[in-house]
Amino acid sequence: MLAMASIIFTAHAQENRKMKPHREGDERGMMMKDLHLTTEQRAQMKTNRESLKSQMAELKKNDKITVKEYNERKAAIMKSQKAQTDKVLTQEQKNQLAQKRAAVKGKHGMHKGKKMGQPDMDRMKTQLNLSDAQVNQLKANREAQMSQSKAIRENNQLDEEAKKAQLKALKMQHKEQMKQLLTEEQQQKMQEQKKNKQGKPVTK
Repeated sequence: MLAMASIIFTAHAQENRKMKPHREGDERGMMMKDLHLTTEQRAQMKTNRESLKSQMAELKKNDKITVKEYNERKAAIMKSQKAQTDKVLTQEQKNQLAQKRAAVKGKHGMHKGKKMGQPDMDRMKTQLNLSDAQVNQLKANREAQMSQSKAIRENNQLDEEAKKAQLKALKMQHKEQMKQLLTEEQQQKMQEQKKNKQGKPVTK
């Protein structure tokens, strides 16, 4: 039974890998544009990209490995690719690339941080008629969840599946805390608002 579940899970994970867009590659290409590469550097970078593409294609074809093995091999390939890129670039170009990566990472962090901002909390307080004590507790719970979520994502000792499992458990914990904090009437109102939001037509 467990073996069958493992096979189904692995097949599902491999299908997800095929459908996932290559956002990392797109962002890397955009960052490279402003580095003023020489003709020789561009040629070498092209060779490196083709090598990466070939290695990733071979890895994706391998349907006999687990998700953990896939992630480990992918990490090794990406590490090798980064080392080759560092050999091609000058120190100044490396510094520029590092700055661009930091800016992109910061932008993504801001996007995640805006998920539940003050306007959302104010709206929630009005719609559910929350007390000040409830609002303060919700803020504390949210900040704790964000901190724990960040710690899980940055924990290099965990593989992707372990991270997903812990993040899912954290989400369930936060949901339970919300349930304990709100009155039954407030919970019903929140469920109604979710249903209304899901049923609302998308405007262009």
